[in-house]
Amino acid sequence: MSHTPPSARARSRYHHGDLANALAQEAVALAREGGPEAVVLREAARRVGVSAPAAYRHFSSHEELVRAAKERGLELLAEALDTALASVPDDAGPLARLRALGAAYVGFAQAEPGLFRTAFCHGLSELDVRPEALADYRAFRIVGEALDAVAAAGLMRPERRAGAEFPAWAALHGLALLWIDGPLSGCGAEQFEQVLGSTLDVLERGLTG
Repeated sequence: MSHTPPSARARSRYHHGDLANALAQEAVALAREGGPEAVVLREAARRVGVSAPAAYRHFSSHEELVRAAKERGLELLAEALDTALASVPDDAGPLARLRALGAAYVGFAQAEPGLFRTAFCHGLSELDVRPEALADYRAFRIVGEALDAVAAAGLMRPERRAGAEFPAWAALHGLALLWIDGPLSGCGAEQFEQVLGSTLDVLERGLTG
């Protein structure tokens, strides 16, 4: 049995000079466990095996550490969307790709509820929360590109393309929140799949009708 102190084992997780990355990784782990409220700098420092003052040299505030978890959550969401697109056959068409994105978006929230909540938490003073700042989110750009493909295929009237990301995003995000924090959390898997399918049907008809 190893008699290595817990703090020494924790320190072995990061290389000298890479404490900031180690703390950011713990922030993501804390977010996964309990959402943005669970991301606490002192707890991240404890898990890494350093003192709180040492951690504060890399993250000067709680908000900075939450932001690190938030940005990683958004990137993992984008990666989930990329994976979903890669699974769609090339000849399936742009609407199939758009539906795959919708299912993947909600699926990410189901699989990573704490990280999903953190990715979209607000109230952080240094974050830009203007609507146009959504363009900085890679996941938002992926959805926009999918909508561009639908329009380019002649499946969406040009006047409906402008700003279509917002109702599409709102429908999917709302459904995701109803699942992880609302009344749909009590649905069985089969029932929720029906709800998801209906939501995607309505979204598709609204965009292309």
